[in-house]
Amino acid sequence: MYTCIPVCLIHPMTEIFNITLLSIQVSAIATSISLFIGLPFGTWLALGSFRGRSFILSIINTGMALPPVVVGLVVAMALWRSGPLGDLKLIYTPAAIVIAQTVIAAPVVTGLTAAALEALDPRLQQQLLGLGASRPQMVWLLWREARLPLLAALMAGFGSVISEVGASMMVGGNIKGQTRVLTTAIVLETSKGDFSTALALSTLLLVLTYLINLALTWIQQRSARRR
Repeated sequence: MYTCIPVCLIHPMTEIFNITLLSIQVSAIATSISLFIGLPFGTWLALGSFRGRSFILSIINTGMALPPVVVGLVVAMALWRSGPLGDLKLIYTPAAIVIAQTVIAAPVVTGLTAAALEALDPRLQQQLLGLGASRPQMVWLLWREARLPLLAALMAGFGSVISEVGASMMVGGNIKGQTRVLTTAIVLETSKGDFSTALALSTLLLVLTYLINLALTWIQQRSARRR
């Protein structure tokens, strides 16, 4: 009796810890990949002048509002055994969730990056080039000038994936100990009628999201005070 109490408490806490850790891992990786894709692509769209630019921007803007379940369906079809990427055997793995979340977050980061750089004074580019800066140096200085909205783009990208559930469930399968994240665990507990556990997990998700965005906001405001 006395030894059962710690065991009964340890197992649920260990499971919740693993679920939370996996949620942070997949969302952080997806956001990082999205930043790696969206930052240069958004910069290219903002600074470039070419035919079809408006069309590409309209696609990116549409992608910012893309329903996660649609993303989940497309990624699941691609990763399914009979799909074009079925040989990789990624369906119902954390990697599949990362792929789906990257597809969701990349348009958000790309679109907000392009908007942030387009909001800068267009004469700034010419001034930097006139002062002898190379094009990579010019882009780096523009990123520094727009660092506050770029941090906002990072927060928006992370927020779009840490809280999504449809795509993660469709491509991850909500498998206990493997692909179950906080959002899919909340849906599972709700479907079982265990509203107290679902509410506790929801509170944990909200606190986790708040703390991460608090840290990013602190960095953003600190940068603003240095300007």
